[in-house]
Amino acid sequence: MGIKIIAKNQRAGYDYFLEEKYECGVSLMGTEVKSLRLGKAIINEAFVAIDSAGEVWLQNATIPHYEFGNINNHPETRKRKLLLKREEIQQIEKKMAMKGYTIIPLSLYFKDSLVKCEIALAKGKKLFDKRDTAAKKDVERKLRQGRFE
Repeated sequence: MGIKIIAKNQRAGYDYFLEEKYECGVSLMGTEVKSLRLGKAIINEAFVAIDSAGEVWLQNATIPHYEFGNINNHPETRKRKLLLKREEIQQIEKKMAMKGYTIIPLSLYFKDSLVKCEIALAKGKKLFDKRDTAAKKDVERKLRQGRFE
């Protein structure tokens, strides 16, 4: 079956330097999966947090109500547990102890029939870094098109 992307964080590469990427499972309710199958999710404002018990949570990600659901539908922006190995969580915690690192979700996708989330250890960009990145992309685009003057 392969990979079917549900939602992608478009601004992640623009706002952050992406250091390391991890693939993790997502613990979901039934109506959330049905809503995701319809391709509805927003992760642009989402972030990832590690609590004191060593569990990883996806917070502020919006999965809209399932259209054909009943009163037992899920809350749209609830915390969702991310499934990672203990060693990976400890490795992430060590790197987050360094100043300026955060964890952001990059994409939400189906891998075969399972919902996966790609997260990245990232460091925030300053305004001049963003301008520099935009200028480099502009030069590369002009070089590919063969109209650099």
